[in-house]
Amino acid sequence: MPTYLSPGVYVEEIASGIAPIAGVGTSIAGFIGEIAVEGTNKNYTINLEKVEGEKVGTGNGEKKDFDLSHYPVLTTAGSFKVKVGETENTTVSIVNADRKSQISFTTAPTGEITVDYQPIFKSVEAGEVKLCTNFGDFKKFFGDFSNIDGQNTLAHAVYGFFNNGGTRCYVVWVTDKNNIDTALNPFEAIDEIAIVAAPGMTDSNVQGKIKDHCTNLGDRFAIFDCKKDADVSTVNNRENKPDNSNYAAFYFPWIQVFDPATKGQKPVPPSGHIAGIYARVDTQRGVHKAPANEVVMGALGLSQKISKNQQDGLNPQGINCIRDLNGNIRVWGARTIGGDANGEFKYINIRRLFNYLRESIDEGTQWTVFEPNSPDLWARIRRTVNAFLLTVWRSGALFGTTPEQAFFVKCDEENNPPEVRDAGQVIIEIGVAVVKPAEFVIFRISQWGGPGSK
Repeated sequence: MPTYLSPGVYVEEIASGIAPIAGVGTSIAGFIGEIAVEGTNKNYTINLEKVEGEKVGTGNGEKKDFDLSHYPVLTTAGSFKVKVGETENTTVSIVNADRKSQISFTTAPTGEITVDYQPIFKSVEAGEVKLCTNFGDFKKFFGDFSNIDGQNTLAHAVYGFFNNGGTRCYVVWVTDKNNIDTALNPFEAIDEIAIVAAPGMTDSNVQGKIKDHCTNLGDRFAIFDCKKDADVSTVNNRENKPDNSNYAAFYFPWIQVFDPATKGQKPVPPSGHIAGIYARVDTQRGVHKAPANEVVMGALGLSQKISKNQQDGLNPQGINCIRDLNGNIRVWGARTIGGDANGEFKYINIRRLFNYLRESIDEGTQWTVFEPNSPDLWARIRRTVNAFLLTVWRSGALFGTTPEQAFFVKCDEENNPPEVRDAGQVIIEIGVAVVKPAEFVIFRISQWGGPGSK
């Protein structure tokens, strides 16, 4: 204790005894793309659509360097044309400087300057993970929409993610689906990833590895696409659907979107858009809300339409259908793969809520390790976890009109007897009453004779 030598009022700060648990993020995605390249070079180059007549500024007779809107660009002779006014200027060069491309005149020009040039893109290496906080970041690292199938599929997925409400994602590409481990291994070290998707990769071995990755880590959830040519009669076949798992969801069919590369509609796998919907629902309603009955932003149609009768045979198996309902493309399913077979974890939001609770409590109670295993520690743990679950209950994630009906936390001498303490363990038992989605809304209507009738 401090020693006080002169009279006065002294204010001391003391610990409250509660170390607040902060809820972890649930909407950060990890995307894996498959982009086939020739040869052994890990990088690939894309020639983007040529830019014609871009106005880069007006010369004042002093300035020699002008920035272009794209980076990098092709600098070889004949790949660009520069005009000052209506006259072509040949005493000019293009250079790719640090994160920008410029034209540089030998003599400072006067007049309006326009440029025709060819943008290019050179990727990051296969297996190198990049964080993207908007689609502009993705284009900087991985390129824009293009005529390369794998790259275009990945671009549509990431664009759909941000367009539907996503805010942060990690992106990596592999040269072949059999190299999926080179993407999953670095993902293991990124603790904040909560959703994993490999757009367009429908091979059962690949989906199995992603499913195992999520199951083993226990803090993330996989979104799988159906095969492009799957239909209602074949999508539930064993070779077309991943094995049952409550750490993954499966969506059918593909969606139609506008493709800037071909300037027309194109079918794309929906997993990127679905990941964005997960993020949107998490932000607007909470992770406990099922990511269903939500509009797929950017979807113009479906590769095939599904009727209610057709969905009746798919929903119990955990095949989440995307349907055209009154002109809106909506997600119309919220089950994990296997559906009814997964018991208490047959709904996506229940599994993701438990991931959230487990990861939040894990990260928020690290301070307990090596503390004296005594009733004082047990009480502090109870207060900390109770305070966190009280917040979760108030958000609407737990069922019950009072906290006592919604959850319990037990950590006392009964579940921590001497033999447990001698083993260096402290046991905390937690029970939560989760809110399940109203998947089937049933109105029972009958005739009524009015007042006075029996």
